[in-house]
Amino acid sequence: MHLDAGQQVWLVTATPYELAATIARRLGLTGAAGHGRRIGRRRILPAGWSVTSCTAQARRNAVRSLAIREGLNLRRCTAYSDSFNDVPMLSLVGTAVAINPDADLRDVARERGWEIRDFRTARKAARIGVPSALALGAVRRSTGSDCFASARRQLRRRVAGATIQR
Repeated sequence: MHLDAGQQVWLVTATPYELAATIARRLGLTGAAGHGRRIGRRRILPAGWSVTSCTAQARRNAVRSLAIREGLNLRRCTAYSDSFNDVPMLSLVGTAVAINPDADLRDVARERGWEIRDFRTARKAARIGVPSALALGAVRRSTGSDCFASARRQLRRRVAGATIQR
C-alpha cells in the first residue's frame, strides 16, 4: 500500500543487516536497517544501512537518523511492530500500528490510541472453535440430537461438489 502510493518503505529490525537487506530487496522495499557492521554517518549503502546495536533505543535512533538523511517528516510517517520493544520507535511517528502485538504492546497501543491489527484471530478461532464444536457435537449426538450429523452431511456434499482451481 505504501509503495503503491510512492512512499519510501524501510525495514528496521534487530535482524542482522545482511538478512534485513535481502528481505527488503526481495520485497521491493526502499532499504533496510539492521544489526551489524558500522556504516559511516554520511554513507548510505544502495540497499540500506545498518545500526551497530539491535536495542530498541538503537532502532529509534536509526529511524531518527534515516528521517534526517532522507528528509522525512516523522509526523507523516507510519511504523508497524509486533513487539513492546519497539515502543520507542513507534512513539516517533505520526501513525503507529501494532500488528499481532504481544500483550505489553497491546496495552500501550490501547492506552495511546494506536491502531491494532490482529491477524491471529481467525487462526485462534479455528484452533479453539473447531475442537469445541466437535466436542459439542459429540455431546449432542450422545443425547440423541442429530442436528450436527445433518450439518456434517451438508458439508460433505459441498466439499464433494467443489472443484480445485489451479
